Amino acid sequence: MEFDFALILSAVYIAAFIVIMGRIILRPQREPASRLAWLIATIAVPVVGILAYLLLGEARISAKRRARYAAIEAHLPHPHERAEVRRTLARSAWAAPFALAETVNALPPTAGNRARLAADSNAAIREMVEDIDKAGSTVHLCFYIWLADNNGFRIKDALVRAAKRGVKVRVLADALGSRGFIRSAYWIEMQNAGIDARIALPIGGLIWTLIRGRFDLRNHRKQLIVDNRIAWCGSQNLADPEFRIKSKYAPWVDIMTRWEGPVVRDCQFVFAADWESERGDDIGDLLRDGAEPEPAQTPGVAAQVIGTGPNLRYAAMTACFTSLIHSARRELIVTTPYFVPDEQLLFALLDCARRGVETVMILPKRNDSRIVAGASRSYYADLVAAGVKLYEYRPGLLHAKTMVVDGEVALIGSANLDRRSFELNFENNILLRDKAFAAELRVRQTDYIAASDRVTAPDVAGFGIARRLWQNLVATVSPLL
Repeated sequence: MEFDFALILSAVYIAAFIVIMGRIILRPQREPASRLAWLIATIAVPVVGILAYLLLGEARISAKRRARYAAIEAHLPHPHERAEVRRTLARSAWAAPFALAETVNALPPTAGNRARLAADSNAAIREMVEDIDKAGSTVHLCFYIWLADNNGFRIKDALVRAAKRGVKVRVLADALGSRGFIRSAYWIEMQNAGIDARIALPIGGLIWTLIRGRFDLRNHRKQLIVDNRIAWCGSQNLADPEFRIKSKYAPWVDIMTRWEGPVVRDCQFVFAADWESERGDDIGDLLRDGAEPEPAQTPGVAAQVIGTGPNLRYAAMTACFTSLIHSARRELIVTTPYFVPDEQLLFALLDCARRGVETVMILPKRNDSRIVAGASRSYYADLVAAGVKLYEYRPGLLHAKTMVVDGEVALIGSANLDRRSFELNFENNILLRDKAFAAELRVRQTDYIAASDRVTAPDVAGFGIARRLWQNLVATVSPLL
């Protein structure tokens, strides 16, 4: 019996085409623009479209890993009831953002926290090293990028010193963002010193990637927890501000915050879930009521941890950003290095400005991603027309991710206002309410504005045809990414 291999291949291709088209249409949690973009791409270039969808079409993790995340979060001790904090926030204008944030990890808001803003990137590293050097029991660290440079070495050396004096040091570094450091002798040095160093979201071969999920699902979190008493959260990686792997965009301008109080244990919760997901030991005892730090001060800063990722059942980071934007009544100031919004976030920003809220956005003038820069600027005309005060930061790559509302509520952390942070990355953020600390963040944002150029309607109108074509093209395909 003779086989017509061409006919068999055609049948296989048609079957794959039908399956992928069906999956695009039926896949949950996908906005219509994204479905349409993938349908057009698959029809226009079928073979490439099918392969691209298999590799990039779904922000999925394997069912096994998803189940493991759910089991880990279920067994980890959750905070005891914080009814009074919740009632206080429920009576405020920001009840909705805090209530929504609690649905993400079942971590209610905390009170009695103390927060401090590092002066700059080098100061943040110096202060983190000081905290590690004072550690007496545990040091837990999870960062996306770790470079073999001055600041990277300072952190590494402090961790080694801590481990050698008997502190239990647990380290997570992202497989892609920290790949150079992980492959270096410095990683082995840490392990030889007794540090339990693990790779977050390891990358396998092509076949394993297709089975497990997208290769670019990354742990983008940036946090350090010392002795269950101090936590660091912000936008900074373990690297010099000169960021020598992309030095032409330097300096990287970041923001890091140091926390004491009950919120630290909730940062610990996010780390514990990540740690166990990478086959680390169970550190749930650090989350039990007796292990909770005493309030740093009364009433202190009200703060709530938000740990989002592709394991969640909905796009939680987008929802939290959008809810906070809708809560603004007088002023909204946003900084982000990467601005590629989905429709609900874009409309929230436009509506915020249209209803009379002074809406300010600060983006970098030079971006390390040409595609992201083009996509961001495709939205400039609509933003400016709606009344958004738009600025581009001159001195370097403004990498700080901040949102301050009405001078009283703020969101800081690792998440950008782009689709990667919404759908693909594991992020850590802190939502807070405190006039004094929000004012500190607001001063830092004012410094960014002072070093920025205002983008006006004539500026946007001056974009040439070729430039506008590029910007709109990359914005059009952004739902595919």
